[in-house]
Amino acid sequence: MTRVELVALGASWGGLQAIETVLGALPSTFPATVVIAQHRPSAGQDGMLEHLLDTHCALAVTEAEDKQELRPGCVVVAPADYHLLVDAGRAALSVDEPLHYSRPSIDVLFGSAAAAYGDRAAGVVLTGANADGAHGLAQIAARGGHAIVQDPDCAERSEMPAAALWSTPEAQVLALEQIGPALVELAGTPEDARR
Repeated sequence: MTRVELVALGASWGGLQAIETVLGALPSTFPATVVIAQHRPSAGQDGMLEHLLDTHCALAVTEAEDKQELRPGCVVVAPADYHLLVDAGRAALSVDEPLHYSRPSIDVLFGSAAAAYGDRAAGVVLTGANADGAHGLAQIAARGGHAIVQDPDCAERSEMPAAALWSTPEAQVLALEQIGPALVELAGTPEDARR
């Protein structure tokens, strides 16, 4: 099995607690890069999301900057009102039109992850109230990547995970508390990363 090098997380309504739960299960030695698109207000909360996540995570959490290098074992969060894309080990920011009324858009992030990382990517769709992430998760799966969806029955809002399962029925459906350990298994250990 190919080791996952990039984990793309997408969340909307109820996402902060869900993301905190997933990140909280990742050890400080987690060897993959984590990139996050969380729907949030476009102004007035600079740095707040990163600070909240950083207090629940053994990995360093930063807000994405354009052309930033994506390093193993780091968590990079899309800034408010910017799309986050990944390409060749770097982050890119875009102010293209919102998708699903959202910027950042989970579909935009996942689509870029599929193109850049192929079977070395994992996409995770968490709680949310629209269909953002469904198309992008299907793209990740089509490129041989891993598709994980929070169990809609356990999500604060089920619409987003349900839409993801409709587009990617082969996705692994997990309770929130199971997602972090599953990612640890997919990413392997730091020793695996050096092989």
